[in-house]
Amino acid sequence: MSNNNQKNSLLCPGCRKLISRSAVVCPFCGLKKPASRFKSSIFFSGFSATDQLITALIATNIVMFILSIVIDPRLGSLNFSPFNFLSPSNQSLLVLGSTGTIPVFQLHRWWSLMAANYLHGSLLHIVFNMIAIRQLAPLVIREFGINRTIILYTLGGVVGFFISTLAGVRFTLGASAALCSLIGALLYYGKSRGGIYGQEIFSQIGGWAIGIGIFGFLVPGINNWGHGGGMLAGALLGYLIGYTEKKRERFSHKVFAMLCLASTCLILLWSCVNGMLFLLLR
Repeated sequence: MSNNNQKNSLLCPGCRKLISRSAVVCPFCGLKKPASRFKSSIFFSGFSATDQLITALIATNIVMFILSIVIDPRLGSLNFSPFNFLSPSNQSLLVLGSTGTIPVFQLHRWWSLMAANYLHGSLLHIVFNMIAIRQLAPLVIREFGINRTIILYTLGGVVGFFISTLAGVRFTLGASAALCSLIGALLYYGKSRGGIYGQEIFSQIGGWAIGIGIFGFLVPGINNWGHGGGMLAGALLGYLIGYTEKKRERFSHKVFAMLCLASTCLILLWSCVNGMLFLLLR
């Protein structure tokens, strides 16, 4: 491609396809004024690959888990039960943003509804959830797109924890509410799409949902309200924002996704500041 052609072309901020810089509307996704500096800014560039988003999610959860242990050295690591091995203290998790009726309604820590999605109570807890992210997220990204996956994960987790808080759960945390939102979205997708492929997705993901339900009733301390609320939120969000075969990703999806990411970053930064202050002042 000549230099002149390169100067007269750009990647559409909405669909990342090559278009003319002078185009008033992207011929592929319908984005208006794709050459606008605002729409081409770094803030709206987002994630360009499936692995980038999944790696970022897993890395963030691991960093927050390590921080939760560092904040309070009373690890519970002397208890070699697999469910308690390398467990941060309840005080450490509360400082960083565990959620529930006490943090939200008594301490007015509404930001914990988002922060709690990145906190875990033990090594086994985070390992299970990160494996689930690695298995489920690629399918969600393929059928909904990266930006809508960010929306599903972020809002689904917040809504799931809010429902469990309304149901009276005193303390809760973990990525499972957000993961259940992805499950709910895939259940909606499979049922809505239909056909052999849709039925296969619905059946496979339905197995996940049933397994989580059985596990939740057999193992004490599991937040079933958060799981169910997350699935319900994911299904509703999936219906509202649509999936790729039904509705192409729009620039509005990218804007909403970037707002979700910005909110998450700010809240986790605040969580880390709380943790550092706790270390310095205790």
